[in-house]
This record gives sequence, structure tokens and C-alpha cells, in this order.
Amino acid sequence: MMATAEGHLQERRHIPDRRGNVKSASRMGALDWIAMVLLIVGGLNWGLVGLFNFDLVATLFGEMTTLSRIVYSLVGLSALYSIYTSSKMSRAR
Repeated sequence: MMATAEGHLQERRHIPDRRGNVKSASRMGALDWIAMVLLIVGGLNWGLVGLFNFDLVATLFGEMTTLSRIVYSLVGLSALYSIYTSSKMSRAR
């Protein structure tokens, strides 16, 4: 029984530790978080427009003011960034 336990411990040492890879792959940077928040804001806004004909961004910042156009532009840039990062992640596999 002792020989089996020692053999198991030795074999375990040769298994590559994948926890480090999973941790680094799941870690999101600040830009990733900003993009995700902006995509959620954009998605909720479009949901409100579709369901209730209510544009939250226009209500908060004015209809097609400079500030609302900046918000819409940042949501669009976040979508492009997410397309880029998701294609990069799919190539890494």
C-alpha cells in the first residue's frame, strides 16, 4: 500500500499545473471591464427602445447632444473591441 501511495505522488508531480493558465485567461483588465459595462448599458438601452420606445441615454443626456453621441460612440467602440478580443481568444485555443 505504501509503494502505491508514493507512486501516485510522484506521478502527480509530472502533471502540468493548469491552474495558472486558467487564472490568467479569466482575469479581465480595466479595458475589458469598461467595454463590458458599456456593452451592458448599450444592450439595456436597446432593450428599452425595442420594448417601450424609451431611449435612456437620450433621456439622461439629451437627444443627440454631444454627450449622448459620445456614449453611443463608446458603446460602438466597445462592441468592436469585444469582437477583436473574442476572435483573439478563439485563435488561442
